[in-house]
Amino acid sequence: MPHRDNVGPLGSLKFVTLLVALIPEFLFLGAGVQLQDNGYDGLLVAINPQVSEDQNLIANIKEMITEASFYLFNATKRRVFFRNIKILIPATWKANNYSKVKQELYEKANVIVTDWYGVHGDDPYTLQYRGCGKEGKYIHFTSNFLVNDDLTAGYGPRGRVFVHEWAHLRWGVFDEYNDEKPFYINGQNQIKVTRCSSDITGIFVCEKGPCPQENCIISKLFKEGCMFIYNSTQNATASIMFMQSLSSVVEFCTAHTHNQEAPNLQNQMCSLRSAWDVIADSADFNHSCAMNGTELPPPPVFSLIQAGDKVVCLVLDVSSKMAEVVEKLNGKAYGSVMILVTSGNDEHVGNCLLTVLSSGSTIHSIALGSSVVENLEELSHHTGGLKFFVPDKSNSNSMTDAFSRISSGTGDIFQQRIQLESTGENLKPHHQLKNTVTLDNSVGNDTTFLVTWQTSGPPEIALFDPNGRKYYANNFTTNPALQTARLCIPGTAKPGLWTYTLNNTHHSLQALKVTVTSRASSSAMPPATVEAFVERDSTHFPQPVMIYANVRKGIYPILNATVTATIEPEAADPIALDLFDNGAGADIIKNDGIYSRYFFSFAVNGRYSLKVHVSHSPSISGLAYSIPGSRAMYVPGYIANGNIQMNAPRKSAGRSEEEPKWGFSRVSSGGSFSVLGVPAGPHPDVFPPCKITDLHAVKVEEEVTLFWTAPGEDYDQGHANSYEIRISKSLQNIQDDFNNAILVNTSKLNPQQAGTKEVFTFSPKLFTNGPDHQPDGETQESHRIYVAIRAIDRNSLKSAVSNIAQASLFIPPNSVPILVRDNLILKGVLTAVGLIGIICLTIVVTHCILNRKKRADKKKNGTKLI
Repeated sequence: MPHRDNVGPLGSLKFVTLLVALIPEFLFLGAGVQLQDNGYDGLLVAINPQVSEDQNLIANIKEMITEASFYLFNATKRRVFFRNIKILIPATWKANNYSKVKQELYEKANVIVTDWYGVHGDDPYTLQYRGCGKEGKYIHFTSNFLVNDDLTAGYGPRGRVFVHEWAHLRWGVFDEYNDEKPFYINGQNQIKVTRCSSDITGIFVCEKGPCPQENCIISKLFKEGCMFIYNSTQNATASIMFMQSLSSVVEFCTAHTHNQEAPNLQNQMCSLRSAWDVIADSADFNHSCAMNGTELPPPPVFSLIQAGDKVVCLVLDVSSKMAEVVEKLNGKAYGSVMILVTSGNDEHVGNCLLTVLSSGSTIHSIALGSSVVENLEELSHHTGGLKFFVPDKSNSNSMTDAFSRISSGTGDIFQQRIQLESTGENLKPHHQLKNTVTLDNSVGNDTTFLVTWQTSGPPEIALFDPNGRKYYANNFTTNPALQTARLCIPGTAKPGLWTYTLNNTHHSLQALKVTVTSRASSSAMPPATVEAFVERDSTHFPQPVMIYANVRKGIYPILNATVTATIEPEAADPIALDLFDNGAGADIIKNDGIYSRYFFSFAVNGRYSLKVHVSHSPSISGLAYSIPGSRAMYVPGYIANGNIQMNAPRKSAGRSEEEPKWGFSRVSSGGSFSVLGVPAGPHPDVFPPCKITDLHAVKVEEEVTLFWTAPGEDYDQGHANSYEIRISKSLQNIQDDFNNAILVNTSKLNPQQAGTKEVFTFSPKLFTNGPDHQPDGETQESHRIYVAIRAIDRNSLKSAVSNIAQASLFIPPNSVPILVRDNLILKGVLTAVGLIGIICLTIVVTHCILNRKKRADKKKNGTKLI
């Protein structure tokens, strides 16, 4: 394929701009895990560069996954195992005959190992940002968990823990325990501990030893000093998603063993389905069969790889010789990066595909304008690279944003360059672009202000630091040929608000753009980062695109941030969309640091560019020291041979970071995605309200109160027209036949704006006294109702049915009493008062009788004396 030099003035200008923005660190992307012949290939475990070198860590990773492979094979009924594993060794470790990386990258690892600890210390966890049955982002282990054998007493063998987390990551199932709701009242009005399966046994333990449950439960909480301890020897074989540490547990809960009443994430997220039902519906199981025979699969094969010096090849349009260029510089193209920038419409891009794939390099593609061929991104897709789209607009800063994302690092956030600001504007003559940038105290090293312009000469520049010091245009390094001005702040830039002003001193319209980047100020405080991405990189109308922004400080989620996505189509105005971390709509887990939203405002067919802006106020609490959900249970102790054997308390990671005096600002490119099938002209209403996923019910006296987050008229935007709430005493009834469950009157319930908390109270007596079909095998005496809801828009489009909430009904006086501590105390007090009253009354009556008898005797004796 010939090299193309004629790309036009706009392409040439953007090409020079990206050369200026180019910096030495580059982002690699690993290929995904593939399942072939029952074995998983390509699983990538990456050790963070901040982890100290320890060969025992590598040995224990191998041992953990080897044990996990056999455990997983049996747990899945001979369906899957781990065949080939890659362990990415940090470049900071000494070379030790490790193989060289090809397209593997820390940021795309399935498993990461760090020295960052959460509030629960060494808890292994999986970051799940999508719904039931959907893959998660990564599994996280601390290095201490992997080398400290003392922790296996609380978590169980590491291989079992790995399988628990793998089920989160690969199959989108959730935990079956709940630390916040350790017990519940079942349909037979009995107190039960939250567990799965319910056949797992144990006893309540108080400060001084075993005790009855009524001594441990106060107003739906465990009394201080109380806990439920499980027997170390069990007959139950399920469930891995509950307590993988039990030796008897060797399988996932099935429909037969699953506890649908337990208030856990599995029931909430998966509409009361068992973990095995969800796993069995996965693509892995739909495309594989159980292995025949009784032999175990072979143990996994491990490859140790390490990144070396990176070679970068910048290619304008497409050249069939680009792999040869890299090989001349590096000997082999393995581990190298090629950045392909094109504005052409060459239809022979596919001719380079085999050469590129065999080169072992990663291809990042940057498409300029709307005339680029459709299959350009195939090169990036097959090599694990990123793809970007730069709209043909003079004020777009998408080119610089793309290079900032490509060069965002290799897992060492203390070394990577972080983008704090990225903006552009077309200024009229003698108008100015003025704004402030926040430099928080976690960044400040290597801080750079980059100003670019498109026409005429440079603008008039003024920059003020937080102390009022002014930097003028002559303090910037100006390159008239490249139309750039750059200022590097020496040392560590002062934290606070930096204010810049750009004046268009010319007599014509001028496109001015500003980019601000910085690095961490010290290795003791991880800086806030943002990673923007979409669920899929292409869609067909009317399927929406889900946009995500992962906002963290180290591994900790940052809450209460203001997150705005800017989406630029090929030939339409940019669209701003606020993202939320509220656990509703596109956002699955609340307060996990992943902000989400549906995007469906498709203006045209073609490519869309994504950029996310994040800001945070210092007056708002923002850093969470724990990660919600999806972690392996730490068991406080067991009952063994009738004796209580407690494990060491789970280590809590104490943190003493100073309160930030400033907020922070971050910008990140999310690459590009494509949309097809957008109809010309006005769109018909084809977007229903989104599914409600956080419905829960609370029983108060005679009534049930429902809580949920309002969906929108279209997915999670606007407000719905009405709600349809149905209830049933039968779980199967409402799960399988929602339309025929009992309808609740919601005529006075007016939906609020999407994202608003909704509250609705009703009396179940008004609806459950009538006939309600009970499927065969279900008890007629359940004291529980099941509730579900769906939203309806003004064009009668309906959302999917929500998660199913549960509530206990009012219990008549002659029914089995609820064993709640407050009731027991009241009952005891009343009984005691009654007994004391009877005793006092008996004493008084007896006393009166004796006195009366004495007086009668005295009177009788007195008469005789007279």
